[in-house]
Amino acid sequence: MTPVALVAGVDEAGRGPLAGPVVAACVVLDPARPIPGLADSKQLSPRRRAILATQIRERALAWAVASASPGEIDEHNILRATLLAMTRAVEALGLAPDEVLVDGLHCPPVVCRARAVVRGDATVPSISAASILAKTDRDAMMDTLHARYPGYGFDRHRGYPTPEHVEALRRLGPIDAHRRSFAPVRAALALVR
Repeated sequence: MTPVALVAGVDEAGRGPLAGPVVAACVVLDPARPIPGLADSKQLSPRRRAILATQIRERALAWAVASASPGEIDEHNILRATLLAMTRAVEALGLAPDEVLVDGLHCPPVVCRARAVVRGDATVPSISAASILAKTDRDAMMDTLHARYPGYGFDRHRGYPTPEHVEALRRLGPIDAHRRSFAPVRAALALVR
């Protein structure tokens, strides 16, 4: 009998925000322990995402979450930092997948075969699972950041460039968690100088 190939799904959360890390997750699902309801994390309520994240952690053959910091985003650019976070997640998996399926257009440099799948977070269950873990972990990080810096509203906008966030940037100035290479943060830094 031929062994079943181990296929990992990879996705990220947090490419567009002005603050916080970009977070990537890698998941190898267990065919013997299916998880009903997997979908693109953006299509799920926070409560449903949290329930599914727990099930993924309990039932997957393997999973890992990794990130690239705001400093790494500024140093490398957001695409390269995203691929760095994805590579870290694959390397932290604890097993070697035969193939990695990645949401989007670009694949991280990994030692196994990798394939990009456009809209994979909505069509490939292992990518959906990775999407959910990346989103729930990043949201938790932004909640922690909100507890330290409540004036920015990170618990509501998650670092995205909403009018509320841009106004807080102008009023309070950037913090270390802000991505200095992003235009609204650069503009706020210019006001501070």
